[in-house]
Amino acid sequence: MFFRISRKPRENEITPQQLAELLKNGTSVQLIDVRNPHEWNICRLPGAKLIPLPMLPQRVGELDKEVFTVVYCHHGNRSARAVAYLRSLGFKNVKNLVGGINAYSRSVDPSIPRY
Repeated sequence: MFFRISRKPRENEITPQQLAELLKNGTSVQLIDVRNPHEWNICRLPGAKLIPLPMLPQRVGELDKEVFTVVYCHHGNRSARAVAYLRSLGFKNVKNLVGGINAYSRSVDPSIPRY
């Protein structure tokens, strides 16, 4: 059984299905995982970069403001805070993955372990 997000995503959000389609089509996406290292060790999206939320202010210089960016965490709460922070710094093309990696695993790729 696949999980679907039942509401329409907000302007600063992207659904797991939308992200999967972009990745499938080869769209350039800067994937930022704001979870903690022990969560990263359980599972992650291919091509993602780990920047734990508490480290984001010190490491924001590693990100390219001009590249479409998707931020994710376990369920989407920490990443929503990260997106708000990045937008406050002038990142315009940044979105939060609705439901986080958990929703991505449930609705797109069940091979990604859930915890």
